[in-house]
Amino acid sequence: MNGSQTDQQNKELFTRNNPFRAKVLKNINLNGAGSNRETRHLELSLKGSGISYLPGDALGIFPENDPQLVESLLSAMNWDGEQKVIINNKGEELSLKDALTTYFEITLLTKKIVQNFSKLVDNKELESLVSLENAASLKEYMYGRDLLDLIQDFGPCTVEAQEFVSLLRKMPPRLYSISSSLSAYPDEVHLTISAVRYTAHGRNRNGVCSVQCSERVLEGDTLPVYIQQNKHFKLPESHDVDVIMIGPGTGIAPFRAFIQERAMTNASGRSWLFFGAQHSKTDFLYQDELEKYQKDGALTKLTTAFSRDTAEKVYVQNKMQETSAELYQWIQAGAHIYVCGDKEHMAKDVHNTLIEILSNEGNISLEEAEEQLNEMKKSNRYQRDVY
Repeated sequence: MNGSQTDQQNKELFTRNNPFRAKVLKNINLNGAGSNRETRHLELSLKGSGISYLPGDALGIFPENDPQLVESLLSAMNWDGEQKVIINNKGEELSLKDALTTYFEITLLTKKIVQNFSKLVDNKELESLVSLENAASLKEYMYGRDLLDLIQDFGPCTVEAQEFVSLLRKMPPRLYSISSSLSAYPDEVHLTISAVRYTAHGRNRNGVCSVQCSERVLEGDTLPVYIQQNKHFKLPESHDVDVIMIGPGTGIAPFRAFIQERAMTNASGRSWLFFGAQHSKTDFLYQDELEKYQKDGALTKLTTAFSRDTAEKVYVQNKMQETSAELYQWIQAGAHIYVCGDKEHMAKDVHNTLIEILSNEGNISLEEAEEQLNEMKKSNRYQRDVY
């Protein structure tokens, strides 16, 4: 059997249902000292997997829950972590500790879990909360709380561990935009992950996968991964088409892959990146790389917005407005527009700014400009990867 046949078999072998254990080659913090952000740059080896991907695709990681949270759960329920529990309908078994660590979702509450838990405890307040009349109150309660909160708020409960875990759902993988091109880094995949930490309801909370990657994943460790294709976020087929990329914060991830790919293929089309963060000194992700690509000509224009470096906050959409005439010229010349990052605020603001630019520069109504942008979306000239 030749190498290409082996690669093809491996490619088909490693899927969401059968992830590849990728070795961590590098794990560094991209933010400088004094930043209130922590962004990890991970380099993983795909050697021997036969896995391939395209710029714009995502990597799925099956994470592990925080060991401290697992210990707190075991303690709150007075369970023995070494006892065996059946984890699925195939009858597979794990120790309770391993099941809560690697298999079950414990950081998110669902209506079903709270309702089922209410049947296990004698608590009038919880009964009232899950009643039909209290849908809004239940939704408000679940927001930002986890399984430990539920037990502490409405326990104690003497239910057997097996009965309890049967209420839980399997932990879903976390998806991250790939920040490397396979052409530039054969047998590797890179990620750009922001560590999520916050305080809610009197407890410190951590993003399951992001803080695992930040605090507990060392070089030499392995992570179970698979490729999630993203057919709706792809570079133009033609290398001579211009691209406009708008990606503040970790939204830079797929655009690092785009720029690497265009550099490797010697694309003749121009490229323009809008990047934003809080402070240029500590939060300018991949600064040296981007400036080198600009110097080498692989990146035509680099426009940055650092919101906390000026008295008045400046964001990528403000920089787009400042360069609206040139942006409009690029769009009229056939440029493809890509947006990656925060769905709630940034992507909406960028979308509205594009409509304003098309309206003002093209001397058309806002309604006509919106229609024009919708047409660009239909023809894949305007693509978004937002979360």
